[in-house]
Amino acid sequence: MDFREKMHSGALYQCMDEAILVEQFQCLDKLYEYNQTRPSQQKERAALLKEMLAEVGEGCYVEAPLHANWGGHHVHFGKYVYCNFNVTFVDDTHIYVGDYTELGPNVVLATAGHPILPELREQVYQYNAPVRVGRNCWLGAGVIVVPGVTIGDNTVVGAGSVVTKDIPSNVVAAGNPCRVLREINEHDREYYFKDRKIPWDKISG
Repeated sequence: MDFREKMHSGALYQCMDEAILVEQFQCLDKLYEYNQTRPSQQKERAALLKEMLAEVGEGCYVEAPLHANWGGHHVHFGKYVYCNFNVTFVDDTHIYVGDYTELGPNVVLATAGHPILPELREQVYQYNAPVRVGRNCWLGAGVIVVPGVTIGDNTVVGAGSVVTKDIPSNVVAAGNPCRVLREINEHDREYYFKDRKIPWDKISG
């Protein structure tokens, strides 16, 4: 198994392998270019995202700075994904983010883990497990998602949560560790924030 197969299989491998670093630095240089663009350089940013990410759908918008261990090389975006400032992708293996999903500032999606056994960490061993975030999700500011977690469609994860286990679709979840608080329900069709009602007569289709 070469290093690419190990990275994407969950196997242990040494992340400081020379072959890995050469390719990784090329990706990181591209990310550096992205983070040096001006906010007004929207066309340049869109072009760079297509070069950096494994997949990127139409209408995606990523605020700079973006941080990614492989420069987004293993990140797959659907369409109209939004990332706020300081989103971090520890993308040593694949990260999937569905259509219309929004990631708040300082969100971390991490695929890389390190063995608990100290002797293995001394030798710079790690393993990776993919992260999947469904369609039309909202992850609030400072959410951390650990390796191997899947978050279902339409789900909202509250700010500051640490997601250590899979979260189903159509729920509101929060906490450390993150847990399901409730399902999305009819109340949410009437109120968008506390006692503020949704002005359906003014909402465009």
